[in-house]
Amino acid sequence: MEVLIFQKEAFEEMAAKFSRFSDRVNELLAKQGSRSLNHWMDNQEVCQQLNISPRTLQTLRDNGTLAYSQINHKVFYRPEDVLRIVKPVEGKLADKAV
Repeated sequence: MEVLIFQKEAFEEMAAKFSRFSDRVNELLAKQGSRSLNHWMDNQEVCQQLNISPRTLQTLRDNGTLAYSQINHKVFYRPEDVLRIVKPVEGKLADKAV
């Protein structure tokens, strides 16, 4: 464990900047209206919607077919990006079945 010592003024300045940053993020989210993280899809939802395995989903991310955002270790997808690749994915799955 590492202990850091800050001057009070430096800590207060950093806390104020973080507060302003947090306020700005909240403002941007409010402007988005219905487009918030609550509407983003996670891995499980995408796999169910596309009827694919988690490994296939990983491949779609790796080859750039499906756009995603990652927060810490959690991956999110915009529903419109998922809908955009439904037909190409269905086509590839049909080709494999033949």
